[in-house]
Amino acid sequence: MVLFWGAISFWILAWWANIWIARQKEQKILNLLPPILFGGSVIFVWEASVIHFGVNPIILPPPSAVYYKFISSIPTLWEDFVQTAIKGALSGYIIGCVIAFAVSLIADKFKFFERGVLPIGNFLAAMPIIGIAPILVMWYGYGWQSKAAVVAVMVFFPILVNTVQGMKMSDKIHRDLMQTYNASYLQTLFKLRLATAMPFIFNGLKICTTLALIGAIVAEFFGSPIRGMGFRISTEAPRFALDMVWAEITVAAIAGSLFYGGVVLLEKWITFWHPSQR
Repeated sequence: MVLFWGAISFWILAWWANIWIARQKEQKILNLLPPILFGGSVIFVWEASVIHFGVNPIILPPPSAVYYKFISSIPTLWEDFVQTAIKGALSGYIIGCVIAFAVSLIADKFKFFERGVLPIGNFLAAMPIIGIAPILVMWYGYGWQSKAAVVAVMVFFPILVNTVQGMKMSDKIHRDLMQTYNASYLQTLFKLRLATAMPFIFNGLKICTTLALIGAIVAEFFGSPIRGMGFRISTEAPRFALDMVWAEITVAAIAGSLFYGGVVLLEKWITFWHPSQR
């Protein structure tokens, strides 16, 4: 009882602390406190609620049990991380983004190709992953290659649309100025249009960071070697080993956050000149 009401009190104090922080001037240290306080209060309330109400660990394990399972299973979790996040998600992400970027350049150069490929890309984006994953697993086998293929299909359309749309956002007066300087198509493309499109491209890249990991994990549900986050979740959940399932979810959340953060840092480094980065 004391633990439960202590958790509720901590939640209320964290809430008021976040309100106070929001009223302060922008500071990097203060910006870190709201997610830390909110996340800590959620974990505290979770732990106290499970203990106070006697929730069966099969239904919802306490964070402490997940933590102990995480620490004791680091070698297995690392192996699953490499198989899913690095081999499956990251490789498919790179392949899909490169192909989508190349197709977008062709679509920008040839308008008839743009009118033909965008509807096809929209069709691919509308296809449910639950439907295409088994097919690609049958085509490319149970290794990481099939998961990379699923991820490449998932990230293709967001990158294609954002790049094509971004290259259309350059001002006409700037395009006329490039013509006045007798700039070639490639010079206009790289020095004006792609520079203007960079914020749009990075928006697509950030969206695809989460899609990539989700696609790789779901694809492993339909066939995988004896490793991988999706494989581990699909095998441990029927055995009611939910502490291991939550440990894998934690690894996936950390991997996704690092993936997204890496793209954000790359965006700040490349588009430092854009008003959104100032």
